[in-house]
Amino acid sequence: MTSRWVRPVTRGWVVRDEVPGPDVDEFAEPERVAAALAGPGAAARALLAVQHPHRTPTAVAAGRGLLESLPAARNTLALLLRTAYREVSDVVAPYEVDGPDGTACGVLCMVDPTAVDAGKVRHSEEVYPEIVEERARVLTGLGYATSAAMLVPVSDRDQLTAEVRAHTANQPPAVSTVDSQGRRHRLWLTGDTSLLDVVEAHPLMVADGNHRVAAARTGGLLALVTAGPALRIGAFHRALTNTGLTAADLAAAWRRAGLNVHDVPQARSPADPGTVVVRCRDATLVVDLPPGLDHAVVEDTLLAKALHLNPESEHVHPLPAGRTPPPNADAIVELAPVPLTTVLAEHAAGRRMPRKSTYFTPKPRSGLLLADLTAQKS
Repeated sequence: MTSRWVRPVTRGWVVRDEVPGPDVDEFAEPERVAAALAGPGAAARALLAVQHPHRTPTAVAAGRGLLESLPAARNTLALLLRTAYREVSDVVAPYEVDGPDGTACGVLCMVDPTAVDAGKVRHSEEVYPEIVEERARVLTGLGYATSAAMLVPVSDRDQLTAEVRAHTANQPPAVSTVDSQGRRHRLWLTGDTSLLDVVEAHPLMVADGNHRVAAARTGGLLALVTAGPALRIGAFHRALTNTGLTAADLAAAWRRAGLNVHDVPQARSPADPGTVVVRCRDATLVVDLPPGLDHAVVEDTLLAKALHLNPESEHVHPLPAGRTPPPNADAIVELAPVPLTTVLAEHAAGRRMPRKSTYFTPKPRSGLLLADLTAQKS
């Protein structure tokens, strides 16, 4: 019995060519996922339909929820494993993604969920309990991990990048693909577990996938462990939808709450913490924030106290920078990217960032390597 808390993929499946179905991230907004699955022939043999079986046109038309849709997802997954994937065993997967939003070079492997309880893997953000429950149901119902969380070593030195590149130098990748955003993804397969010694050398922080980490209760967590070398943190905004609030309504409510609000038609998106830019249908506002973490101040002060909006309600949606706002948006509250120093300081103090506040890029592509959770060695 091994004492490792980071392990090879005991039984996995690597894509033969391209990930079947629409190139939409599994964790995109539900409306965006549903729209992608509604495209011509998209839902029949798409990995996205396995990940979101209750958002396929057939499930939506029949009014089926997640649990009722899981049998169809398992059937689709079985078909994809036969036709679009090949089986591999006891592998570690060096991985590199390079694109306009940074470079991540690391190792795809399995992480023991008990490592979270033991403090070897720590969350960086708070989570939405209902999303954790949904992810747990999908993982349990499928028995496979179809996407990887991204974990980063908490260390002053990056030994991992050099080790991965030494293992992959002059070696052809098992998978090489370019996604719809122009990022190149390359994945190698090896039985050499020495890379895992480097991975285990330092505690890990969740950079992306806090909900997946929280949902991985049994079988293990599929993760890309990477130190960069060029990770970036993008902005995570908030979209206010179907509230009926105008720019004048927002400005009046925030001023009553004691906030400084300015009408700045040509305002640029904030680059530094301390202010937010609010783009409404009829005006653009700039709001000076009181001291604190921007996302927490926005949810607690601007939304909950001043507008009486529950930040977890259907009227408030996290929106990564660069994503198209929902058509029913009344306002987009643009926040500055969170500095990495702030994330690390909160982590060092044993605290978590607010939910959906850090948007680390580039992310590993969903579906290149699948892991059978029922086969993992303890």
